[in-house]
Amino acid sequence: MTKPSELSSLIGQEVGVSRWIEIDQARIDAFAKITEDEQFIHVDPEAAKATPFGGTIAHGFLTLSLASAMSYDAVTPLEGVVMGVNYGFDKLRFLAPVPAGSKVRGRFKLLSADDKGGGRWLLKHELTVEIEGSEKPALIAEWLGMQMVSP
Repeated sequence: MTKPSELSSLIGQEVGVSRWIEIDQARIDAFAKITEDEQFIHVDPEAAKATPFGGTIAHGFLTLSLASAMSYDAVTPLEGVVMGVNYGFDKLRFLAPVPAGSKVRGRFKLLSADDKGGGRWLLKHELTVEIEGSEKPALIAEWLGMQMVSP
């Protein structure tokens, strides 16, 4: 557990790296179905072979949706945290496609920690989602999360 009083000393530092998460075709298909985004580059391996990707790729939003799981793996919770909620993104860029069968993981750097009073802390992390074996990340984002801690 990280004490809120320790947050300022962590600003600018990497605070965690998640486990690798496999993005197989079954996960991509399930995401396509639930989000109603069944574009062929995601769900039709044969047709996707003819694209510059050479096969199916994960949805950018699928990769992004794994940010919470990555965060649970990588970021130590605040001491006394009651709950945390997504607050949004200041920046988000999808930089490289994630081919079906790839593995991704998240790297987290604390960019800021603002005491909003009443036990509320607004934390901004730089999230870099890496693709195993690739130099270029899948995405980079500045992710905001509101943490509520008990007084």
